[in-house]
Amino acid sequence: MTSRELSRTDDQTPWRRRPFFQWVIWGIVGLGFLAALEFTARRYSLPGPVTKQAEEFIFPPKSGFPLYASLALMMVVLTRRQRVISLGAAIGIDAAFLLVRWFADARLTFGNGALWVIAAHAFIALTRRTGQERILLLKGVGLALLLAAARKTGETWLLITAKTRPAVLDQYVATADHALGNPSWVVGRIVRATGTVGTHLLNGVYTQLAVAAVVIAIYQLRGVAQERAFPRHHLVRTFLVIGLLGPGIYMLFPVVGPVFAYGVHGGHWAMANLWPDVPPSIGPPRHMPFDEITPRNCMPSLHTAWATAIFIHSRRSPRALRFAGTFWLIATLGATLGFGYHYGVDIVAGVVFALTIEIFLHSQARGWDRSGMQTAVHGALVFAALLLTYRFLPLHMARLPWIFGPAVIILMISVIRHYRRTTRSWESAPSVTGWIPRSSLEN
Repeated sequence: MTSRELSRTDDQTPWRRRPFFQWVIWGIVGLGFLAALEFTARRYSLPGPVTKQAEEFIFPPKSGFPLYASLALMMVVLTRRQRVISLGAAIGIDAAFLLVRWFADARLTFGNGALWVIAAHAFIALTRRTGQERILLLKGVGLALLLAAARKTGETWLLITAKTRPAVLDQYVATADHALGNPSWVVGRIVRATGTVGTHLLNGVYTQLAVAAVVIAIYQLRGVAQERAFPRHHLVRTFLVIGLLGPGIYMLFPVVGPVFAYGVHGGHWAMANLWPDVPPSIGPPRHMPFDEITPRNCMPSLHTAWATAIFIHSRRSPRALRFAGTFWLIATLGATLGFGYHYGVDIVAGVVFALTIEIFLHSQARGWDRSGMQTAVHGALVFAALLLTYRFLPLHMARLPWIFGPAVIILMISVIRHYRRTTRSWESAPSVTGWIPRSSLEN
């Protein structure tokens, strides 16, 4: 072997080892987070995410589509024949469950089969696979279980926010939203004017966001079975980290949304029945007591953050997927505002939040450089500045909308501009991102 070949082999060694240790670290962090959330939920007499996920092995799942989406994500590591067998086994198990539930006159739903097949592949990986094949299959199982558990984790988080944050900051956010022209009130009237067709379309987009993410992720991971390795950065990483960090901001900045704080869904807890017809008047905001059921899940808008991540990762896909990514982003914005789930300033914070996490993860996978660090820090500072402004200067924002409104948009655009400039510079320069060469895995 020549000196050049030795040098190239030595250069690859850290990159062969680093992804494995990254997966181990992420696995430990994920398990620790789930354990902490389970413990916290039990303190409030609530079922934790692990308990709720384990129940779906036997009891009817809340929704079967996310579980089959998780199965599809796991199957990117399988051969075509293994995919057919796995899907057939999942459908067969679900058919048996449906038959039993039909005889027992229980709620007819599906999804148990997908969860059983994912667990079966974990068992196969530990008992029938060795070396790199075991690691690859466990990575696929891990991604699938993380995606399945993400919904349960989110549900538990939302219950905890309602139990631990008795007062909400909706008056602060609604006052700050005057600087943007109260977009939730405007879009709410537009959606109402579209009737049931527009409402059902937007509701489908809003509720099936995770399925859209899986479609884009499967395209990104389509070469895993052939290359026998995952790309260093893909949509699932960003999607999961957004869901992991977002609820922490909910705890710091609890907001229920205009349809609850100013609409019929809030009942006697609402300030008044104003949404979406009459924007709230401008006045000094106060902390607002609210019930222990409604989630404090507005600031930032995680649906907007997830839809932004889908849009970003769909840019290098075929035209149909690029169109789908654009449509999902626009429709999600329409749903979050039009259903009264979010204020306009939540949307801005959600976009900044998503871009900051995306550039951080992309930089970490690619190898840190100055531009990546500067962009991540810039996004984090803008996000913090937005939240502080919403909290401490809402009255100034409402009274000086021609100053603060453009300022908020300019801050968001600055993050978008930094992100585009950084990623474009990476595209024109050598990068360590990409697939791990198969030859290096076998050395």
